Amino acid sequence: MTISEDELTAARPRRRNMRAPEREQAILDAAIRFFAEQGFEGQTRELAKRMGITHSAIYRHFPSKEALIERVYEHVYVSRWKASWGPLIADRSRPLDQRLEQFYREYVEQVFDHDWVRIFVFSGLRAVDITSRYLDIVRREVIEPACAELRAEFGLPDVEQAPLTERETEMFWGLHGRIFYIAIRRYVYQAPAPRDLDDIIADAVRIFVIGAREVLPDIVRRGG
Repeated sequence: MTISEDELTAARPRRRNMRAPEREQAILDAAIRFFAEQGFEGQTRELAKRMGITHSAIYRHFPSKEALIERVYEHVYVSRWKASWGPLIADRSRPLDQRLEQFYREYVEQVFDHDWVRIFVFSGLRAVDITSRYLDIVRREVIEPACAELRAEFGLPDVEQAPLTERETEMFWGLHGRIFYIAIRRYVYQAPAPRDLDDIIADAVRIFVIGAREVLPDIVRRGG
């Protein structure tokens, strides 16, 4: 049976008229999926084509591709960072391993996401500063405070008496990277990766603390 052009037109879903904030959010949501699939070499003209809107419609809401990428960063990365994580890491009423386990359980809930991980990787590969800016937050809000807490846990000089060393921060980056690599396996390599992470996080933190107890006193004593 042949379907007429009129019947095809009637069968297509009609795009409802959106208010400006709704249209802006729709473009942002589509851009997140688009950049997660195509990377930042993907063109906004192709994004508009996928959405079924004109190219100029994007630029009525976002003055440039860079402005759109900035909103992606704010929406995907900044908005998922919890203000409670800093106080959690600094809460010396609890053993540090418990604090780290809770932090990483909450952290993976926020960042183990297809779009989050792939945009993060594409950003690093294409010199878009999303990755570097986000890692600066991790360093400032997690890595360096956790290093200071590890010293306190072991009764070592605080950072005002003996500044943090590169070896100390690299130990914590190793823990952080070990956990995040599971997301890389899952969303970048499309390789098998565990889904239930609570025990894996607990194992990673325990192994880290046991090892740090052995090597950290000597690192601090030698000053790196």
